[in-house]
Amino acid sequence: MSGDDDNRFRPRPGRVRSDAPKAGQTKSFFSQVKKIARQQSTAASSRHSASAKSASSGKAGPKHNTFAGPGVRRGRGASFVQSRHIAGGWRHSAPGMRRVVIKTRFVKGAGKSGKAAAHLRYIQRDGTSRDGERGQLYSAGEDRADGDAFLDRGKDDRHQFRFIVSPEDAADLADLTGYTRELMAQVETDLGTKLDWVAVNHHNTGHPHVHVIVNGRDALGEDLVINGDYLANGIRERASELAALELGPVTEIEQGRKLAAEIDQDRLTRIDRAMIAEADDRFIDLRHEPGDLRGQSDRTLRLRRLGKLGDMGLATEHAPSVWELSERLEPTLREMGERGDIVRTMQKALRAEGAERDPMSFEIHDAAPATPIIGRVIDKHLSDELGENLTLVVDGIDGRTHHVSGIDPARVEDARIGSVVEIGPADGAARPSDRAIIGMAEDGIYRPSRHLEQARFEGRVPGGEYEGFVDAHVRRLEALRRAGIAERIDADQWRIPDDFEARVAAHDAGRNARANIRVLSTFDLDRQIGSDGATWLDRWLVGAGTSDLSVSGFGEQVREAMDRRRETLIDRGDAIRQVDGRTAYRRNLIATLQEREVARAGDELAAKKTLPFRAAADGETVTGKFTGTVQLSSGKFAIVEKSHEFTLVPWRPVIDRQLDREVSGIVQSGSVSWQLGRQRGLGI
Repeated sequence: MSGDDDNRFRPRPGRVRSDAPKAGQTKSFFSQVKKIARQQSTAASSRHSASAKSASSGKAGPKHNTFAGPGVRRGRGASFVQSRHIAGGWRHSAPGMRRVVIKTRFVKGAGKSGKAAAHLRYIQRDGTSRDGERGQLYSAGEDRADGDAFLDRGKDDRHQFRFIVSPEDAADLADLTGYTRELMAQVETDLGTKLDWVAVNHHNTGHPHVHVIVNGRDALGEDLVINGDYLANGIRERASELAALELGPVTEIEQGRKLAAEIDQDRLTRIDRAMIAEADDRFIDLRHEPGDLRGQSDRTLRLRRLGKLGDMGLATEHAPSVWELSERLEPTLREMGERGDIVRTMQKALRAEGAERDPMSFEIHDAAPATPIIGRVIDKHLSDELGENLTLVVDGIDGRTHHVSGIDPARVEDARIGSVVEIGPADGAARPSDRAIIGMAEDGIYRPSRHLEQARFEGRVPGGEYEGFVDAHVRRLEALRRAGIAERIDADQWRIPDDFEARVAAHDAGRNARANIRVLSTFDLDRQIGSDGATWLDRWLVGAGTSDLSVSGFGEQVREAMDRRRETLIDRGDAIRQVDGRTAYRRNLIATLQEREVARAGDELAAKKTLPFRAAADGETVTGKFTGTVQLSSGKFAIVEKSHEFTLVPWRPVIDRQLDREVSGIVQSGSVSWQLGRQRGLGI
């Protein structure tokens, strides 16, 4: 054999076998090779970025690196994430990159729960556009998009995506709408599918930004699954590239100017974040290094910022240019920044109303207020810009301006700017129905039939509606059953646990942690003064008087409005000025004014409905189809129609679920006791 034959290598591969543990899961050898190569490439890039970061900070990197971003290979946009090596975190480290803040949220079942409609309604609220008008919805090809059609297309989607795009230099962009369309077109390219999206530009804050809502299906009608790292970092990189493309890269002079503007800010800044990241056990050494000429400007900025933090008690200088950062630095500055934003929001809302208040009179409530607040709504907006919870700014009759967040939108759906509301502490009192259930339970079993017999024997149920009375207790038990507290054995037996009262109290405390809110009047003071109905001002006039009203702010305005309303009532013959200067009001003034307004509103509706209106008498049983509501100064009223007539009766929240259904209730003393969910047979 020659030497050439000895060095010649002739591979003889055998059959390629699968390592799949189960039948039916065999993958080709080529697919497995690509998968392993992709995994190794991603892990290598992650180790490289971690090593580079450790080297730049002067620290030794860890021996083993666990790849961050568990969803890097899943969802649309994964290929972009891998190509840019932006998994597990990313910063605007490229020279000249324009900063853009992207906030994202993923909402399940938004179309079915009504959250999508509520969010779309609030991002289009008044005062968000550049000219202070209502926000305008737009899409990729429409300057005035149809929000209802968008909601209808996404009503059955499994989820919905929400984004806030906030370029640092948004005010310098020539066309924020065009910028958003270019960004979403680039996102579609990265994801490999067309997106169904709408957006609204907001100019109601110091930084213009865009709200983008994306329905949860792709162009093929499948669930839209977007890679997690693309959501966290990919959209931000694309947005930054577009901003830099239009405005040009950030120069060193411009960057220095922006950083210098942050030195005296009472919030967490980029300088603070950089120092926190580089500090060694909260110590940062900024002593001069003669050879580091490029870092001299950064050193100067940090020393000036540390001087500010030292005055705030958040940093301590132990030696010249050697500082220790307080462990309270980040949370304190974040809180100060949030409170500063709140104060500016409150001042802006007051200026829009033509009012000025001393910031010392501002009261920011982190939870439900301990004592009730009464005042007019001067601002109503989303608390976190991506969710559904609302924040109200209320100009109180106590002379203070209140900021209350985390409010359920359903509780203030009827409240508008200028409406009068009452915000009180959460209702923690035990329900009478719960106490009745405990009292009727025998050996841990509650029987509705036994409760019905007891109610009939005692005869204390108004109107003799004993079945409706017991049905209300059964509905309460149904709700507690869904919460895992009560157990239904059969139609006439419910198991009540020994700790029923404590568990119900804990359940209600969790549900009622939010503030308790009542809309006292949807009409502002000017509309109440000349109204023909029973207004909130009338209730103050015949009630406790003006002892709770401050002598300044909204309290002073209420005093003036009460004087004008009093003169209106005297002119209409509903009040008389006595010799001693006091005013005597018509007997049953509130009921009389309400009847008068209901009659007038009924006649107006009758002309539109081509049905005659008939007022419901006290004690009358009202039956018919609940077709809608009407808002009057006397309150909110339900429209109940029959085939030949309709009537208006006081509204209650429980009836909302019965829209376009047959209802029945008894009118009693200005309210209605509804009997809902009961089967009624035909009578003879």
